[in-house]
Amino acid sequence: MQQEPAPPPQDDSPQRADVAGAERLAGIAFEDAERDQVLPSARNNLRRFAARREAGLAPNALAPATVFDPWLGGGAPEGPYVAGPAATAGDAGPLPDDEAALAYAPAWQQAAWLRVGAVTSTRLTELALARIAKLDPTLRACITVTADLAREQAARADAELAEGRVRGPLHGLPWAAKDLFDTAGIATTWGAEPYKDRLGTADAAVVTRLHEAGAVLVAKSTLGALAMGDVWFGGKTRNPWDPEQGSSGSSAGSAAGVGAGLFAFALGTETYGSIVSPSVRCGVTGLRPTFGRVPRTGAMALCWSLDKVGPLARSVRDTRLVLDAIAGPDGADASCQAMPLADGGVAKDPEQPLAGLRIGANADWFEGRRADPAAAAALEAARALGAEIVEVALPEGPHDCMLSILYVEAAAAFEELTRSGRDDLLVAQGGGAWPNVFRSAWMVPAVELLQADRYRRDLATRFEAALEAAGVDLLLSPPFAGGLLLATNFTGHPCLTLRCSVGERGPSSIALWGRLAGEGVLFRVGEALEAALGVAGLRPPIG
Repeated sequence: MQQEPAPPPQDDSPQRADVAGAERLAGIAFEDAERDQVLPSARNNLRRFAARREAGLAPNALAPATVFDPWLGGGAPEGPYVAGPAATAGDAGPLPDDEAALAYAPAWQQAAWLRVGAVTSTRLTELALARIAKLDPTLRACITVTADLAREQAARADAELAEGRVRGPLHGLPWAAKDLFDTAGIATTWGAEPYKDRLGTADAAVVTRLHEAGAVLVAKSTLGALAMGDVWFGGKTRNPWDPEQGSSGSSAGSAAGVGAGLFAFALGTETYGSIVSPSVRCGVTGLRPTFGRVPRTGAMALCWSLDKVGPLARSVRDTRLVLDAIAGPDGADASCQAMPLADGGVAKDPEQPLAGLRIGANADWFEGRRADPAAAAALEAARALGAEIVEVALPEGPHDCMLSILYVEAAAAFEELTRSGRDDLLVAQGGGAWPNVFRSAWMVPAVELLQADRYRRDLATRFEAALEAAGVDLLLSPPFAGGLLLATNFTGHPCLTLRCSVGERGPSSIALWGRLAGEGVLFRVGEALEAALGVAGLRPPIG
């Protein structure tokens, strides 16, 4: 039966043709009579949408009422958080005469020298500030250098350490905060032109915790604008191993600065690769903790159900010392839970430090045109250290359907930017850049968003079941193999990325993917591999 033509529009309210256009975007089809039935509801929807906007657009920090729980509603298991080894554990060796060697020493080693009085916080801080002044014009890793604050904090640290008051293993160490963490009275620009004059009124929760730990903030490090890539309003952050190349992102300056010895450690964030990717590019160690382990209060929100905070450093032990200082609920971030951190077990045989652990891997991850033989060598090193290597098969499916969750949450977080047209101020304006991603997200049907969220729950259930069925303690792979980066960001599992070799083309890395709250196992395996592979101390050619 032939349908009557739709009546001509009488006003700017939705018409039959608008419904038909929406159908095409949603991949569904109605008849004209059904479209006409939809129109009153569509008009009511627009009225409700307008009323919500007139009431005021929600600020970036206001999270939705729904909260993602990686345990799928069960909450984190009970158990203690086991702190890492003391900073003085192990022999730090003599203080080097070479200033560059001192700058590139891992944080735990710098801390050990501080404790015995071989070096002062003031010296480490001035060294960091001098290296920033020398190298940052090339690297562009810092947005704001906090020299006055750093000198004040370093002097206080030296006085406290001289009196025997040790706040913890990070006391007196210079560090950098990705410039999406608020700092009271200091600009927090989110790397984006529209916010380059934004001033923080209070410290983010993790910044407060590191101040309390006695760490010395020397810089706010760069991030790709609004946490994408390595391009910010001041340029492109560079890789210290090859300054012709970007550092990747979005924790761009944190990775580049740590890799170039500008500071002992830095904080980054990850929504979908923003710790892992720059850690790989810059050859540093990055920890993306279990979702909800570290509070995000006072940090720019990109995606409330995905954002995670973690450290970037020059050794596995360093990442654990930082995690010890920043983990745990703060009472403000509803996603943050208290969760245990086992020590990963104690090796009974020093020659076989990984004995008793089962590491999952899949042959496909180490084969093919883009396979990195260094990753396969690292897997064999784990076997030689006593680990049992177990073949695993992980859930397959259209995992990228979950990206709608990221894009829609990000568009909601920055609705004001889109509606005001200030998204035109962002440097990147291509099809894959935030302005277009935000606009495109408005075209995602709400039903599809909920279906993607249901897919996420199903994947998380199947992923954990696969790990349980294989009886593995963790997975080991090249960092971008097997879709693990996408899957584990949405399931909330932790990841430790570390350098496994350095060749003519720069560093290569591996990724260790842990069970939920399984960072302790990652630290045990990561430290053993770091020692066996012997490449953590190699420096980039930048100086």
